[in-house]
Order: sequence, then C-alpha cells, then structure tokens
Amino acid sequence: MELQLQNLRKQYGTKCAVNCVNASLVPGVYGLLGANGAGKTTLMRMISGVLKPTSGNISLDGKTIDELGEQYYTHLGYMPQYSGFYPDFTAREFMLYMAAVKGIDKRKARARTEKLLRMVNLSDVADKKIKSYSGGMKQRLGIASAELNSPSILILDEPTAGLDPKERVRFRNIISDFAKEKIVILSTHIVSDVSYIADTILMMKQGNILLQEPMTSVTDSIMGKVWEILVDERTAAEYSRRFSVVNLRHENDMVRLRMIEESAPGPDAQMVEPSLEDLFLYHFGEETAKQEEM
Repeated sequence: MELQLQNLRKQYGTKCAVNCVNASLVPGVYGLLGANGAGKTTLMRMISGVLKPTSGNISLDGKTIDELGEQYYTHLGYMPQYSGFYPDFTAREFMLYMAAVKGIDKRKARARTEKLLRMVNLSDVADKKIKSYSGGMKQRLGIASAELNSPSILILDEPTAGLDPKERVRFRNIISDFAKEKIVILSTHIVSDVSYIADTILMMKQGNILLQEPMTSVTDSIMGKVWEILVDERTAAEYSRRFSVVNLRHENDMVRLRMIEESAPGPDAQMVEPSLEDLFLYHFGEETAKQEEM
C-alpha cells in the first residue's frame, strides 16, 4: 500500500496554506510536526477528503481520490482536532451511530464497538453519557470511532492536545497498538508525542515539507552542532543575545544553556547528542516564541 501526495497545493485567496507538497507514504507511523499555522491541518483535511486541493493529486496505489470515489473512504479513518460528539449519547450509542454512518453491518458494528471500547479502556463507562467524560476519555472515544471500519490509513490531527502527561502516554500506547500494518499520520506540535512512536518524521513549515526522514536519522543534520555550557547568570544573558539558545535551566546559582551553533560557543561548551526537540526548535524556535507572546 502506498499513499502519494503529488504537487499538492491549497490556496485561500492570496494565502497559500499548503504549497506543492510531495510525499510517498507506506505503512508505518508518520509524525507530522510543525508550529501552529504551518499547514498541518489543511494537509490532513485534504488527505481525508474533507478539503479539495487547489491543484495536485492524492493517490492510493496509483489511483487518485477522484478515480477511487467512495471506495477511498473505506480505507480511511480520520480523527479531527476537535471531534464532534453528541453529549447526551453514551459511548456505546455513539459508536453504533458512527458505525451506521459508515455503513457497517449491525452485527459487525456491535462486535467491533465492544472490541474497540475495551482497547481504549472505556468498557466500564460505555453506558455513561459523553458529557460526563474527561478530555482524555473523549480523545480515546474519538480514536475508537476512527478505527471502526478497520482503516488502512489513520489520520490523527493533534490527538493529544489538552491532555495531561498521563493521558498522553496512554494515548500514545493506544496509537501504537492500532498502528500495525497501516499508514498512520499523527499531526502535532508536541514533539515528545511523536519521538516515542513515529517511524518517520515529516516536518512542515509555511505550507512546505521541510524534511521527511526516518526517526533513526532525522537529527543527523544538526549532529555536532548542539552544545551545553554551565555559566553564571550574567554570561547566560550575554550568550542568549549572541547565540541560538534552545533551552535554559537554572542550577543553583548557575545557568545551563543548550545551544545550536556550527562551532563551540565558548571554551567550556560540551558537544551533546541532538534530540528531535532540538531539531524542532532549530527550525521553529522563533515562531514558537512569537505564538507564546501573543
């Protein structure tokens, strides 16, 4: 199975949200990283068929979405960033309703519903109304409903946004269980969510795919460029003005700086192993800082 994105573009007036994206995806977990506004949601909505591209094609095994028609959607499971639920439905009622919408046989729908509710650990509360659920429970119900038709392509848009660390770990484990032998595209700006489960990283910036690399080698481009140094507060302030500081941590009366520079930023700087977060901040640090200030 191969999902191909060919010169994919989405224009809104004068704004280009997605600009000539090309990618070839095979079974595995793809972490789609980018700052807010990078075009991730627009790209995923085009792949899911919710949005029509301005130009370009999306193909599955050599056939475009238009050629496949309704058949394409039988391969697809989509969990949008803000899943819509009927608050007065129970989880079981919602799952059976979604199964009917997807045209799944009633008998198969019941069996599939019970299996998925067990997998996402909601069996014990399956008959409680969704309006009583926590954010994490709703997210687990969202991925269960996306899995109802056993899709070969699973698209998850910011699935862990707003979850506490414990729920995020639980959710990552659920995704890993669902990810076998299918294409999973997980969009997020939370780097740790993909660093544990992604096979391949897609990094998106201003509507373009900045890189597509296996998780095992994605940080090679900044290998030998990440440094740490322990300095006093006055020196730390000076270094922060002069260098690209990606992390700052106070240790007693000193400050430990983590920087990305071509060469050692000081005589006592130690070269360290780069992380996915370093790479993300290297490309998006200024954008992330601007968003936090807004």
